[in-house]
Amino acid sequence: MRVLLSTYGSRGDVEPMAALAARLRELGAEVRMCAPPDKEFAELLAGIGVPPVPVGPPMGSMVRPSTAADASRRASELAGQFDAVTAAAKGCDALLATGLAHFASRSVAEKLGIPYVYATFCPFILPSPHHAPPLSLLPGRPLPSEVTDNQVLWDLNAQTFNALHGEALNAHRASIGLPPVNDVRTFILTDRPWLAADPTLGPWRETSDLDVVRTGAWILPDARPLPDELGTFLDAGAPPVYVGFGSMRHISEDIARVAVETVRAQGHRVLVGRGWANLGLIDDREDCFAVGEVNQQALFGRVAAVVHHGGAGTTTTAARAGAPQVVVPQAGDQPYWAGRVAELGIGAAHDGPAPTFESLSAALDTALAPETRARATAVAGTIRTDGASVAAKLLLDAISRERPPVSA
Repeated sequence: MRVLLSTYGSRGDVEPMAALAARLRELGAEVRMCAPPDKEFAELLAGIGVPPVPVGPPMGSMVRPSTAADASRRASELAGQFDAVTAAAKGCDALLATGLAHFASRSVAEKLGIPYVYATFCPFILPSPHHAPPLSLLPGRPLPSEVTDNQVLWDLNAQTFNALHGEALNAHRASIGLPPVNDVRTFILTDRPWLAADPTLGPWRETSDLDVVRTGAWILPDARPLPDELGTFLDAGAPPVYVGFGSMRHISEDIARVAVETVRAQGHRVLVGRGWANLGLIDDREDCFAVGEVNQQALFGRVAAVVHHGGAGTTTTAARAGAPQVVVPQAGDQPYWAGRVAELGIGAAHDGPAPTFESLSAALDTALAPETRARATAVAGTIRTDGASVAAKLLLDAISRERPPVSA
């Protein structure tokens, strides 16, 4: 069997797909993967023996759309990845997409007549009467604050998808001989999306409108040792507080200073994760250390707390390690994960993307409390690690059902 995995997004979109690719290969499938051409993604995929098919510009150079016109232009650019994804999909038995790869990938699967799956890493974006739609994913078209009925809000959300993306998407589909779509959101999500989130961290309540397949989070095991200098810093004193914002590039300019000063005031050492924003140290004191991309699975078990942006992957890794968290959400699904961390009692949700000394101090008071550590340890034991295996088996089973029987 041959499978194409297609994603376009940050590391939080690429790494789970790498986990799925690794499991598919272990089960005997041939795997191809479309991903942005960033160097770190190529290295990640090379590590599991899957050569990437580069699509689109590097994610590190992308600018988040801020207006409706920007969003429409982005949709056209993403749909324009059709040719590259089509070339990669030829000869494949199925196509699974995540992130922003949906605009091109579903049309490719339709054109080639192969099964298609769309997977998301957060229940936040799936329509449900049990929660309101995300307010921050559709630039330039805010939902009315006076409306509180979730179903009405989701109806407005669908209309916004059509208004922002319909024209660009359908123009591209017409150019490749495919019919127009009337409901862009359903086109993106399908009527049977897969939810690759841990059931404790990102639970899903059943609805009558959407048949959601829940697999659990796709976690790529990381056996890399920590760098020697980092190990020396960790061994030199009490566990530090880790501060890092992953793939977020546009964050508060003084966030590193605020974080370092606040953590020091709590009596802890500080470990700064540089991330895409290239955070650095604010002085040369020995109680601080800066690190680039490292094995967070190994690291988070050795810190006092994790202050981060609230990406699905970072939240899951910290929860699995039993590390208390302070989530300072910046965009997208991150407010959802901040809320889940607070609801579960495994940390604190910061209100807004730009902490002050006072606001971060209050959040750290919660995260560093003994009862929060105890709760984080308890929840760590519930985090599943088999999500990628579940998804791989489901996908291969679906391909087997779709294949015509072999005649004798």
